[in-house]
Amino acid sequence: MLTAALGNHYAILAAMVTPALLITATSSLLISANNRLARVVDRLRTLIREWNSLPAESRAHADAQIARHRRRAHLVLRACRMLYLSLGMFVGTSLTLALDAFADFRMGMLPTLLAVLGVLLLLGASLWLWREVSLSVQSFDLELDHELAQHRQ
Repeated sequence: MLTAALGNHYAILAAMVTPALLITATSSLLISANNRLARVVDRLRTLIREWNSLPAESRAHADAQIARHRRRAHLVLRACRMLYLSLGMFVGTSLTLALDAFADFRMGMLPTLLAVLGVLLLLGASLWLWREVSLSVQSFDLELDHELAQHRQ
């Protein structure tokens, strides 16, 4: 009897490890996304400070840069929100697995549903970050083209 009870406890703990791994992966992606957001915000602040000192003919280019960086910031923000929700779903999965064991497994599909929602949110956040990275490279290409064109004149 004691061996069976211990086996159940170990099975529950083993089941709780999987969400912990997803929590770690999500947290790592969240740190990266927050760093990206900080860099975009810093770049926006620099562009805004420089805008006033620009000649009128250069302001259109700066306006376009500011608009692109604003879009980037909003994309990363959406990704961060989804990652925070995903993190919550994985923590909820781990907790419901433990609570379900104490409730004699009466929660049905709730732990699985939370895990699936967490994974879907993680996928969604990855897609938002993919869009942001693409916009970042596009923005860099446009800035580089603009600088090269100015040096050729």
